[in-house]
Amino acid sequence: MGKAALLACDWGTTNLRAWTLDAEGRVVAHREFDLGVSRLEPGEAARRFESEVQPAFGAQGLPAILCGMVGSNLGWTVAPYADCPVGLDELAACLAPVAAHAAWARIVPGVRSEGIAGAPDVMRGEETQLMGWLAEHPDRRSGRRVICHPGTHAKWMLVEDGRLVRFVTAMTGELFAVLGKHSVLKSDAAADDTSAFDAGLAAAGEGDALAARLFTARSRVVGGGAPAESTPSYLSGLLIGAEVAATPRLLGVSPDEPVVLLGDEMLCRLYARALAGRGVAHETFDGEAAAVAGLFALYRLGAAR
Repeated sequence: MGKAALLACDWGTTNLRAWTLDAEGRVVAHREFDLGVSRLEPGEAARRFESEVQPAFGAQGLPAILCGMVGSNLGWTVAPYADCPVGLDELAACLAPVAAHAAWARIVPGVRSEGIAGAPDVMRGEETQLMGWLAEHPDRRSGRRVICHPGTHAKWMLVEDGRLVRFVTAMTGELFAVLGKHSVLKSDAAADDTSAFDAGLAAAGEGDALAARLFTARSRVVGGGAPAESTPSYLSGLLIGAEVAATPRLLGVSPDEPVVLLGDEMLCRLYARALAGRGVAHETFDGEAAAVAGLFALYRLGAAR
């Protein structure tokens, strides 16, 4: 491992993950900061980056590249969306410059796609993980692939020959949080009951009539005697099961196409269970490693321009 040559950041709504990388893209140091952009005032992102993030690594003067919601109207500056279809080269050409105590500082643009019901779909941050996953192995940049990035706003992405051609967002994680805190399904219990999760998967059916299926999370308790503390696990299974059943169809994906799961290990395990229950082949890859690879690949292309 060499000395630090780049400061790379994935700066989201709730937290900031940062790494210093050497000249080969290997991690030298890693830290997380409680600096999600939703907690920051206008103009604060730039100040906190210079006063906290750079000094934490002794990275003043190093080139820096950032992705995520830091490039939104909540963050440092708006990095305009790149439109699908888009690949690594197009994203690198759209990096947005920012002023910092750095030799070179850029923010990765978000991506916009044709959505459903006539509205566009958007992402910020997931595109960097996707491009990093593609960059890690050249063979991934040929053919057609379906990628699922679980999360608060899960992304289902269709990739053809290394370019993101379309994606659909499912607000599954946020819906789970809202229902668990502000509805008749609210509960402080942990979502760690595998049997209840599997029952939720079964109740999801093909993802249709979700509003009706959701009520079973209450009726199974008050009318069927199921333990109330199993409700979060059941609700998680129902929502993830409905997403896995229905969302790929919005991309024109056939039920037997294999799926790549890219993201947080715990969430990917839940999605893997849902996919396995439907007989869908799948592989899981670490989202953090992909984010680092994507930031480094975009830096190399962007800095060379």
